[in-house]
Amino acid sequence: MRLYRTYLLVFIMSFFIGQVSAQGNKQKKLEEKRKLILNEIKQINTLLFKTKKEEKSVLTQVEDLNTRISAQENLIRITNQQANLLTREINDNLFKIDQLREELKVLKEDYARMINKSYKSKSLQNRVMFLLSSENFLQAYKRMQYMKQYSGHRKKQGESIKEKTELLQQLNADLIAQKKAKNALIEENRSAKVNLINEKKTQESLMASLKQDEGKFTKQIRAKQREANSIDKQIEALIKAAIAESNKSSTVKKSNSSSTTFALTEEAKALAANFTNNKGKLPWPVKNGIVIKRYGKQRHPQLPNVTTFNSGVEIATNSSTKARAIFAGEVMEIQQLKGANKAIYIQHGNYITVYNNLTNIQVKKGDKVTTKQELGSIFTNPTNGKTVLKFLIYKNTNRMNPADWVYRM
Repeated sequence: MRLYRTYLLVFIMSFFIGQVSAQGNKQKKLEEKRKLILNEIKQINTLLFKTKKEEKSVLTQVEDLNTRISAQENLIRITNQQANLLTREINDNLFKIDQLREELKVLKEDYARMINKSYKSKSLQNRVMFLLSSENFLQAYKRMQYMKQYSGHRKKQGESIKEKTELLQQLNADLIAQKKAKNALIEENRSAKVNLINEKKTQESLMASLKQDEGKFTKQIRAKQREANSIDKQIEALIKAAIAESNKSSTVKKSNSSSTTFALTEEAKALAANFTNNKGKLPWPVKNGIVIKRYGKQRHPQLPNVTTFNSGVEIATNSSTKARAIFAGEVMEIQQLKGANKAIYIQHGNYITVYNNLTNIQVKKGDKVTTKQELGSIFTNPTNGKTVLKFLIYKNTNRMNPADWVYRM
């Protein structure tokens, strides 16, 4: 029965050690996410709310506020997950502590019985008489071995008690640390919720203004979308023209190419394959920044009848920041867009990365560029003080979602 109990305790401890390891990894990942969100909030405050001097439109204020509210909601969600996970870890530790105490109790009782038995027969005379009373040499030898084994077992029991006691002390220390971490997360969550409530009050005030002139703001959004569509058409027309020009002058057989795909040399194929292999691992096109508009079709959060489309991502960054190439390639074109600033096109085989809203260009058409090489300065809007890079990725003439390619975008 005692042996069964020992095996059961060993199994339970092994099971919980595995659980602790899994929970530890999950907690580590959650903590990484929490730190990323805290850094994002810090950048949002720096880049979008750095000064109140700029005269922002109501729409811009709402968009900026939405960005910060979304980040704060993410922070609350992650800290809730961390606190819940810590609660489970604390409960697991409490269970393990109870199990260890029970195991220690059993060990100490066994040890006490051994010590008591040993005390009764501790005299040298008793041990000598025990050996001398043997019927033959073999029995005497076995009795000597028994005394050695008994002594060794007693020593192991003492060491086991010591180990279990130390483990119990460590679990108690872990429990105190976990409770402290949980309390810190709860306090952080409480503070984040207060900030969120205040932000939503400000949002409600702005929303009232939006609702009063919904028609006017809807027109503004649609006008911006028409401008964005016009720029997209210019970009796509240039890419199509570049493909046609490249294929026209190419010595590569064009059986696998068309008016919308590049005829690639072996070198260009290798570059494109390398670009593909780095999907999800490519660096950001700026050193520091936050995505303020994501790729794709989106419904306006405050004006549900208004839908917009973004052909790339828009990244807010610090003034005087320079755009940088996300991968090695060749400058395919530098274009002055109508109604906008300059755009640089970098070709990576049949992939093209586009960096829009640049000034002070540092490269020229035909230049070979390396990963993270600076291309030019990102324009800062003097009206709202924002420095925003529009970044796009194409495969031939097909748009790609940059978030699928750039690390943690």
